[in-house]
Amino acid sequence: MLLFFGKHFYFCVHFNCLYQNPMTISTINQSIENQKQQLLQHSLYEKVKTIDDLHCFLENHVFAVWDFMSLLKALQNQLTCTITPWLPVGNPEIRYLINEIVVAEETDLALDGTRQSHFEMYLDAMQQCGANTQMVLAFLNHLKTTQNIFVSIKQSDLHPDVKAFLDFTFRVIEEGKPHQIAAAFTFGREDLIPSMFTEILRSFQVNFPETDLSKLIYYFERHIELDADEHGPMAMQMISELCGNSEQKWKEVEEVSILALEKRIGLWNAIEEQIVAKEALV
Repeated sequence: MLLFFGKHFYFCVHFNCLYQNPMTISTINQSIENQKQQLLQHSLYEKVKTIDDLHCFLENHVFAVWDFMSLLKALQNQLTCTITPWLPVGNPEIRYLINEIVVAEETDLALDGTRQSHFEMYLDAMQQCGANTQMVLAFLNHLKTTQNIFVSIKQSDLHPDVKAFLDFTFRVIEEGKPHQIAAAFTFGREDLIPSMFTEILRSFQVNFPETDLSKLIYYFERHIELDADEHGPMAMQMISELCGNSEQKWKEVEEVSILALEKRIGLWNAIEEQIVAKEALV
């Protein structure tokens, strides 16, 4: 189908347009601009000056790396068939988008050429620079015991704002609306990561020029590359496909996106607070 708007032509397939609706996407981007700028200009980046500061950052941020995978798999469960007997589910274009992202996030090429999930890459990077992985691994073991993510979050020793970050992610997943999960995934993560991780890398390069952070730098550079060139645009397209012309869905996407960014700001605040508290004890 060919649509005409003013001087511009757009090609559409299926029931929804595959281009990014300039009104809805741009409206959301305007709505979340304040939160995005708070994250990109956050004072946390300047606080990561010593190897202990870096360890503190990694030992908290790893939970965001992990719960991102749950957002991803929730979308795959919602938008594709992941049970047997197999049946075609939903829109093939959306199935393609989410499965493409899953392949890269769950089985990407690591620095040494082996296949790893991005979470496993992050754990390796933490170990390379001496950060403690026991807290996140103990959390995952506790989760295997409780079989209830909300119980495990509540019973953990994590900072309250880290708990709030995780709780929000899994509340969105539990509610089960694909467009809301996609909102947290897209505007709260994929669309934000290239610019945010660029700021983090800049800090690393200034403060740790002689520390071997090759695996960590590879992880961040890989995410910047994938999310800017591939996953970000794919996620935006997925949002457009899921929301279509539903004003209610677009409104819910906007609300979840704002909340997702506010929870990320809370996570950054929590890490900064811990770094400052440790410095005060020295």
